[in-house]
Amino acid sequence: MRKVKKLRLDHENTEGWRSFSLNSEGTERMATGAPVSDRGDTVEMEDPASRFQVQKHSWDGLRSIIHGSRKNSGLIVNKAPHDFQFVQKTDESGPHSHRLYYLGMPYGSRENSLLYSEIPRKVRKEALLLLSWKQMLDHFQATPHHGVYSREEELLRERKRLGVFGITSYDFHGESGLFLFQASNSLFHCRDGGKNGFMVSPMKPLEIKTQCTGPRMDPKICPADPAFFSFINSNDLWVANIETGEERRLTFCHRGSPSVLDDPRSAGVATFVIQEEFDRFTGYWWCPAASWEGSDGGKTLRILYEEVDESEVEIIHVPSPALEERKTDSYRYPRTGSKNPKIALKLAEFQTDGRGKIVATQEKELVQPFSTLFPRVEYIARAGWTRDGKYAWAMFLDRPQQRLQLVLLPPALFIPVTENVEERLAFARAVPRNVQPHVVYEEVTDVWINVHDIFYPFAQSEGEDELCFIRANECKTGFCHLYKVTAILKPSGYDWSEPLSPGEDEFKCPIKEEIALTSGEWEVLARHGSKIWVNEETKLVYFQGTKDTPLEQHLYVVSYETAGEIVRLTTPGFSHSCSMSQNFDMFISHYSSVGTPPCVHVYKLSGPDDDPLHKQPHFWASMMEAASCPPDYVPPEIFHFHTRSDVRLYGMIYKPHAVQPGKKHPTVLFVYGGPQVQLVNNSFKGIKYLRLNTLASLGYAVVVIDGRGSCQRGLRFEGALKNQMGQVEIEDQVEGLQFVAEKYGFIDLSRVAIHGWSYGGFLSLMGLIHKPQVFKVAIAGAPVTVWMAYDTGYTERYMDVPENNQLGYEAGSVALHVEKLPNEPNRLLILHGFLDENVHFFHTNFLVSQLIRAGKPYQLQVGGASPGARRWGGAESPAAATAPKAGLPPMSPHVVSDRVLVTDGASTPGTLRGQASACPRPAQSGGGRSVLQKLACRHHFTLT
Repeated sequence: MRKVKKLRLDHENTEGWRSFSLNSEGTERMATGAPVSDRGDTVEMEDPASRFQVQKHSWDGLRSIIHGSRKNSGLIVNKAPHDFQFVQKTDESGPHSHRLYYLGMPYGSRENSLLYSEIPRKVRKEALLLLSWKQMLDHFQATPHHGVYSREEELLRERKRLGVFGITSYDFHGESGLFLFQASNSLFHCRDGGKNGFMVSPMKPLEIKTQCTGPRMDPKICPADPAFFSFINSNDLWVANIETGEERRLTFCHRGSPSVLDDPRSAGVATFVIQEEFDRFTGYWWCPAASWEGSDGGKTLRILYEEVDESEVEIIHVPSPALEERKTDSYRYPRTGSKNPKIALKLAEFQTDGRGKIVATQEKELVQPFSTLFPRVEYIARAGWTRDGKYAWAMFLDRPQQRLQLVLLPPALFIPVTENVEERLAFARAVPRNVQPHVVYEEVTDVWINVHDIFYPFAQSEGEDELCFIRANECKTGFCHLYKVTAILKPSGYDWSEPLSPGEDEFKCPIKEEIALTSGEWEVLARHGSKIWVNEETKLVYFQGTKDTPLEQHLYVVSYETAGEIVRLTTPGFSHSCSMSQNFDMFISHYSSVGTPPCVHVYKLSGPDDDPLHKQPHFWASMMEAASCPPDYVPPEIFHFHTRSDVRLYGMIYKPHAVQPGKKHPTVLFVYGGPQVQLVNNSFKGIKYLRLNTLASLGYAVVVIDGRGSCQRGLRFEGALKNQMGQVEIEDQVEGLQFVAEKYGFIDLSRVAIHGWSYGGFLSLMGLIHKPQVFKVAIAGAPVTVWMAYDTGYTERYMDVPENNQLGYEAGSVALHVEKLPNEPNRLLILHGFLDENVHFFHTNFLVSQLIRAGKPYQLQVGGASPGARRWGGAESPAAATAPKAGLPPMSPHVVSDRVLVTDGASTPGTLRGQASACPRPAQSGGGRSVLQKLACRHHFTLT
């Protein structure tokens, strides 16, 4: 070790700027600019001889390395089957017990297809049975020609984070064996099973012709009559008969105008915020039961749907030269603190005759306006029907997202839509007084509510005035657990023709009983599409959770009749994602570990019938074995440490592949750090994070840490970010770096880069702002730079509305703190896609304008043809996604001096360097209005 003088900039001089770095000989290198003051501080520096010098690469060299990494990733790309449907075979003498349907990518194919496998009744214990993947569809191309999707499909793919092509979802009606799916910009159907038996060779799916113009989105089979299916066309709800081809439009909200301004209403369509921030991708739900009318076999079928009016939601315009004929793309985008869409729940009903012909349709609305009955409701988080069709149900969330109500809505509460006041009053008087909404459950917290799908209502007996259901709740204990709840449906009696001003607890039902089925400082998995499976015959509920360790997900079972013992069904040492069969005798596990690529195995539960809780899983067959890793792949090592505040945190490290004793390696801290994401767990990282292994192969140490704010550790752990995003995360990351530096002898703390996308890009900037002495380089992908410009659903959940948390918004908006960024060049690289319609390019554009005003150096790489980075932590970057098309390799940092990590390509296409020395510094803000108010007033946050 040796000591050197630590120099700093004289910030009082605004006539220029100066940067300072040390080359391998320790000599000073200065950029022209202002004089430098000597504080007299000293810092310890590693001797150059003790440092590992990462080899410099030309741009072509970097391209070759990245292309090689991509080629290797093809060996382990995740082509695992998913979206399983078990169908039990009734022929007891046959060789197979189940036919298993799923989506998967067959060998040699580049797109998803509809496949099936046969599960044998008997297997040889000593043999590894590998199930064959059989094509259901004969020579069928599901991807549109030239890969051109409609605008609606493009946006939905972005919302669902779909990285594959082909058939990406399907609807299945078990009794009839009907499959319905989107493909090639159209709808198709086929049948297997049901009354016609099982096919033995691939079939040609039948295209469903239409008179509609534009794409038919979100197709669903009617569960009560599979001859009918529904879809969304031009923001309205339609129904059609598969057998006769008859089509009927059920709603008339949209006028068909191409202008977002002129056509703000929709029916059955989930809005941007609901899809992006609440993971609800549909806006309508079929009633599972039909109402039979008359002796001719006629019936009434119902659909619950959400009607949305976005007329008061701001329109933003996203310009890009890549749009070619479309000069700009326009969206309704509610920024935090602004107005959300107006919402309502309605019914669409249609009557059929005995031949299946639609003879009448009717729109129905609630007997009193939705905003009158539920004045505090801002979001419809989830909706559906009880299994008998007696009630529609919905999960209502208030704007702060701290109060959730689970509400039952009887169909009789809806009346025909009419403009005639007298007719409406007559319809309202006809609604029985004992028909009303029922708030059967409520969750309240001072943090926020994480919305999920776990709600299982049991069937009601005739005349029963109680509803029993299983629900997951995170608010009670701070950890998500299962509860069996019995609510009393006690009618109050209302005259629905009279105006109503409901109180806060109006329609709230007494809770007769609430039993905790699980408990402890661990989580039942409920978010991101997680499910439970309830066996009413054996009184068991199967669920996934983290009871053993927060690093692994397992399948568990517990009795909901005598809650107590919880039995794990999956093998420890791996992280599992499971699907149960309909008769609960089998399950499928897609599992992996940091050192084992994904496998997909089928297990059979066997044991005495009088003790179903303790039936043991036995390996039955394999659907996919672990692929071979590339020769240079080295899995990361998981570690844990305790912070100074005694919080246990987990991290993982990719060790440099060529560790040399006594040498210090430059380090990349890969960060996400925000809510809803867990990066560190015992699952395989060689697919989503293969690029981190590539960095390790070049001689870097790569560190990943899940600090406070990440998920799977309980609401309070995640809620550390409440009202202060960007204020607590960096401390955890720095403590983690210090820990790994002490634990491993090869970390060079004087050469650390911080890199991430979206929230990780935001934290990369925060790291360079608040800890410039720790992070020599920040590589920020698609960062949120001013929280006032982000959407309502996400931002307000964690930060409240701006007027209630001005200090938090100011402290967390990096664009307001650019004066704290370093003055040296080659320390800040920003990456962003022009077409990113989640984190809009405005964020980077505004940040760059502030950097120029402050006279700060930066580099910018823009992706023009990609929608951009996802907020999800493991997603590809726009630069990486567009590399093959643009002729550019993805960003790959390397050392240009032994002090600073930067990205190569000083004059590469798509890269801009800030000319900071020519720009004046902004004046310091004074008192009076907050910086945030002044900023909003001055710039209006205009995105056009």
